[in-house]
Amino acid sequence: MKKFASVAIVLLMLCAGTAEGQFVVIDPANLIQNILTAARSLIQIENQIQQLANEARNLESLGFNSLGRLQATLATLSRLVGQAQGLSFQLGQATQQYARLYPNGYAGVPRTQMDADAQNRWVNSHEALRTAIEMQAQANMNLTQDQAVLADLISQSQGAAGALQAIQVTNQLLALAAKHLMQMQQMGVAEDRGVSAESARAVEAQARTYEFRQRFMTPATTYSPQDVTGVN
Repeated sequence: MKKFASVAIVLLMLCAGTAEGQFVVIDPANLIQNILTAARSLIQIENQIQQLANEARNLESLGFNSLGRLQATLATLSRLVGQAQGLSFQLGQATQQYARLYPNGYAGVPRTQMDADAQNRWVNSHEALRTAIEMQAQANMNLTQDQAVLADLISQSQGAAGALQAIQVTNQLLALAAKHLMQMQQMGVAEDRGVSAESARAVEAQARTYEFRQRFMTPATTYSPQDVTGVN
């Protein structure tokens, strides 16, 4: 605004210095008004340019994506679940295995089959607990990687140039929180599987012991004496 006022003063001085008798073709009042109008227009244009620059900055992408790192840490736990031995984590297979190895009773089941099923149940409990322990260890390793992701996101948020970058950082922080919830869910499934398998094994052990007791207490077929004709 000061620059345009200076221009107006210079023009007024030029008009005042016109030689006597010379015909004046410029109206000073109109000239000043036009200069001020032009000055205001240029100021508005300058403000619009600055506003567009700010909007462009707000629309500038972050250029940082932590999704791949978060998915990688989750994949390690999913891989452990997929490699788990014993009872399957798939619904259909788990239902079939449970029905076969954890029956409602053992009446008429041979002793050899009962012993084999008991061994399989022990293996299932052992493998379920092993999977839970491995997932806990892996989750502890993932914590270090998650801390690095968090530090990077905080650094990106502090250096965000515009609204879009701030929003993208916030979304990735929410993704990190969601990843932790999913990790806790995976670990909870593994831990609960170990507890459930061991509880089911204990129940089956009681049923098996009961069946053995019943068989032991059931009277066996006794010998009926028969008349024997002796040989003279």
